[in-house]
Amino acid sequence: MRDVKYLFAYTIPLSAFASFASTGIWTYSAVFYAFLVLPILDVVTGEKTENLKEDDVAYKKTKWIFDAMLYLNVPIVFGLLAYGLHKVQTVEFATYEWVGLALSGGILLATNGINVAHELGHRKPLAERLMSKLLYMPCLYMHFFIEHNYGHHLHVATPEDPATARYNQTVYSFWFTSVTRQYVSAWKLQSQLLKRQGRRFLSVKNDMFWYHLIQPAYLLGVYMLFGMTGLLFALAVGVIAFLFLECINYIEHYGLRRFKTESGRYEIVKPYHSWNSNFNIGRITLYELTRHSDHHFRSTKKYQVLDSHQESPTLPLGYPASILLSLAPPLWFWIMNPHVPQEMKQRLAHD
Repeated sequence: MRDVKYLFAYTIPLSAFASFASTGIWTYSAVFYAFLVLPILDVVTGEKTENLKEDDVAYKKTKWIFDAMLYLNVPIVFGLLAYGLHKVQTVEFATYEWVGLALSGGILLATNGINVAHELGHRKPLAERLMSKLLYMPCLYMHFFIEHNYGHHLHVATPEDPATARYNQTVYSFWFTSVTRQYVSAWKLQSQLLKRQGRRFLSVKNDMFWYHLIQPAYLLGVYMLFGMTGLLFALAVGVIAFLFLECINYIEHYGLRRFKTESGRYEIVKPYHSWNSNFNIGRITLYELTRHSDHHFRSTKKYQVLDSHQESPTLPLGYPASILLSLAPPLWFWIMNPHVPQEMKQRLAHD
């Protein structure tokens, strides 16, 4: 039974389906579920810091069901997205209903789209990496595949990393700096990758070129099938999805820093360079993304075997509640700043 606990991650798609199938206030079903029900469940079920034993790790690393539960998100996400596009094309919704549908669709793409794409993007098999890019497509964030894997994991918790929020930086400022700097960084990283391969920038191996063909082609397909209303909906849910991603980036690394050693290089990434969260419901809903400290410490580890590290700074709230808190900067600073390691704050003040 423990092996199938991640089926709970499909409750987000179920809530999105409820939104798309509804009218009135219930078009916000996924919003209520993600930011009201899940935080309550996090509090009720509590936290678990225990890690798997070595025998369990060896068993779970290779068991097919954990991969299958990720793969199923591809037809689920695209099936629900098509259903949502069909509804906005054929039903005349009030403005507030349309907003509810867009927010619900954005939540679906952020959790079972981008989050799953992130996990698959760290895998070596070509099929899994292609599924990762496919799930990034409707989120209009395919360049994140390059920047995250070749930039963020190298530069995390340094000023060079666009996806690391500075101490006392608001989430709204972070949206702008992270989105723009990650896009520019993806182009630079792509150029560097091509040079290492001995290829020219104008090459069929330039993935950034392909992303800028694939995403417009997707939007064109949406327009041809679902009209202008469908196109606007696709644009809205894509933008909402990547802004939710940036909220997650914000809470995962806020205020944490790696510092340069005497050699002039940044210290090695350690578990205390990312925020950790062990709330049970958040963990299984997001495929252990909340054990982010171990993910950065050992990025090749599969989600089902990630560990909790005692030295990791810990979020006082689960991910859904933390996202909501980040949207109110004074409250976020009041609650979170005391949790930022004192040594980091002192060195930041000195620098």
